[in-house]
Amino acid sequence: MARPREFDLGTALDDAIGVFREQGFAGSSAADLTRAMGIGRQSLYGAFGDKWGLYLAAVKRDVTQDTEAHLLALSTGPRAVDGLEILLARVRAKAAQACLGLGAVCEFGRSRAELTAILAAAERPFLAALAARVREAQQEGSAGPEIDVKEAAAFLAATINAVRLAARSGAGAAQLQALAELALRALR
Repeated sequence: MARPREFDLGTALDDAIGVFREQGFAGSSAADLTRAMGIGRQSLYGAFGDKWGLYLAAVKRDVTQDTEAHLLALSTGPRAVDGLEILLARVRAKAAQACLGLGAVCEFGRSRAELTAILAAAERPFLAALAARVREAQQEGSAGPEIDVKEAAAFLAATINAVRLAARSGAGAAQLQALAELALRALR
């Protein structure tokens, strides 16, 4: 009979997310992960199968939580443009922290189908919500009527990644603010 798990899976995943954010998949050893998670190697393998299984679970948890927070920020504010501004403010506030989803794309691109599926599952509702908010902004007169809402959503998603990369590269708050403001002006 297998021994019961003696650790909280969510907490362990959160600890692994921190390691993977900073070191990527290839740079994270099993020893780094088990030390951060406070578990033994057998527990890691028993719960996740292997390091790749842990990575997939960590990416899924992180991008799901990030997408939920993005959607909440986007839905905030009396006007659609307010939601877009609040979303970009959220991204700027957290931009110095490495993004596991962005790191996964940089490390693997689209070479791993199961990873691509996790990222796409988070991206679809986010892009749809962005497009819907841009459409609302058009109806309110805050965005240009000629703008293609799907293209604008893709542009805003790319801007979010650019803000995160700029912050990790050492950009200051003023530069990150300027990037966000430029993105919003591009919608007018």
